[in-house]
Amino acid sequence: MQITSHTKLLELLNEYPALEEQIIDIAPPFKNLKNPVLRRTVGQLATLGQVAQIGNIDPTELVNTLRRAVGQPELRADTESQISIPAKSADDPDWISGEPQFIVNGIELLRQGEVPLQRVMELLGSLSPDRFLLLLTDFEPTPMLDAMKKQSRQAFHKPHPEKAGQYLTFIR
Repeated sequence: MQITSHTKLLELLNEYPALEEQIIDIAPPFKNLKNPVLRRTVGQLATLGQVAQIGNIDPTELVNTLRRAVGQPELRADTESQISIPAKSADDPDWISGEPQFIVNGIELLRQGEVPLQRVMELLGSLSPDRFLLLLTDFEPTPMLDAMKKQSRQAFHKPHPEKAGQYLTFIR
């Protein structure tokens, strides 16, 4: 199991029970994990990203602390904010205007052992009707496009005009 900010707390503790004390030290409200009922309910819902938020700690710092404890290599800080968003071109659909509500760096997620489709699906649940999500990949994301088509979502895909080998996928 690769530990990431999207890892569910219960899955982590089932795989690495020794991390329980470390999580409680980082986020004291999670001392209730010692209660088996609360452990199952909270643990199934809470991700490490949420644990970090409750513990007032950077999610990457928490993940890397836990990864070091079990011998996994550290992850680099999230680079989503470093994605350059090119200006809208004449070929882009009208619904692509303004800034995306969410940006998903699929290249970085894959490096961290995560699946971009899973992250996109999580974010689509809270996407505003008049906004869009931007996915950056270094391959043509055919499975993503197929999944969006099955959900009757609009998706537009194109090569990044400024960065060879990168692709932009806009979803709403």
